[in-house]
Amino acid sequence: QIIVDDDDSKVWSLYDAGPRSIRCPLIFLPPVSGTADVFFQQILALTGWGYRVIALQYPVYWDHLEFCDGFRKLLDHLQLDKVHLFGASLGGFLAQKFAEYTHKSPRVQSLILCNAFSDTSIFNQTWTANSFWLMPAFMLKKIVLGNFASGPLDPEMADGIDFMVDRLESLGQSELASRLTLNCQNSYVEPHKIRDIPVTIMDVFDQSALSTEAKEEMYKLYPNARRAHLKTGGNFPYLCRSAEVNLYIQIHLLQFHGTRYAAIDPSMVSAEELEVQKISLHTSNEQDEQ
Repeated sequence: QIIVDDDDSKVWSLYDAGPRSIRCPLIFLPPVSGTADVFFQQILALTGWGYRVIALQYPVYWDHLEFCDGFRKLLDHLQLDKVHLFGASLGGFLAQKFAEYTHKSPRVQSLILCNAFSDTSIFNQTWTANSFWLMPAFMLKKIVLGNFASGPLDPEMADGIDFMVDRLESLGQSELASRLTLNCQNSYVEPHKIRDIPVTIMDVFDQSALSTEAKEEMYKLYPNARRAHLKTGGNFPYLCRSAEVNLYIQIHLLQFHGTRYAAIDPSMVSAEELEVQKISLHTSNEQDEQ
């Protein structure tokens, strides 16, 4: 747990795993209901392959600028000049805002945006954003649970939702209220400021909290982004489709192998391994096109 602001109550909790010699790790930013450990499947797999990954849980921030400033201080504290960001839902929005905030002296080397959005107005909650801080925790939890999938689900997805409900229960009123405020406060991403950052957009074809319009908007904003489509996975593919998500993360990070922005220990990269990954990606893309 790390405090980087003058305010002692603002505590960042994080898991930092993998080789510390890596200076450009992959950092995971959770959704509204998530804590740092919702990415445990990624931490276990990616560190096993030699990557350095950091999963975060943010303290209570009430606006995007304050969050960005706190996150920049955290990176300074960890002595990380540049990082790759994987953001899920609200985490994806904050990752884009942070890239935009630091565009003059860039701190973000690349972005993986999972079920992410670029404009908070899609939730039609901008008018209530200022009143979340007044609401009791049970009401806030109800708002969040309203976006979780219902109906018949496969066992992995049901387990993923159970896990997220459990994580949601662990969050206090101010944590939830501040995240919902960040999620719904009137704001949008200015793409011209982050045009040059490599982006992978990861989304699912089945039911999730994101509308088709919100997804289309993301594709428009990042016309050159790589697309990682999962046939199923709902709101939390990193939990219930972790093997696919982990493969797409590796493919995204492949472009930085052998550079100083590699998130992997160079001794862990073999030429054969890279070939295998490229072939598996090629095959999965062909299948998607059929």
